[in-house]
Amino acid sequence: MEKRDFTITAEAGLHARPATILVQTASKFTSDISLAYNGKSVNLKSIMGVMSLGVGQNADVTITAEGDDEAKAIEAIAETMTKEGLAD
Repeated sequence: MEKRDFTITAEAGLHARPATILVQTASKFTSDISLAYNGKSVNLKSIMGVMSLGVGQNADVTITAEGDDEAKAIEAIAETMTKEGLAD
């Protein structure tokens, strides 16, 4: 299992557009990938799940991946977080 913590730095938090991009990135991998925030965990491949968390600016989130391509999945998601200005 691979796991990485992020602090959301984007002013609008994890709103619809960046959430969609994260879901699209996660969906490229076969691993089970989850996003945990505030004691709740959702499937990162589900836009409804991600949006239901209401992740705002300065929120601490954890991305977990488990499966054959877990390391690549976490790396791709980290790159997307940085590229989209969501987290440092």
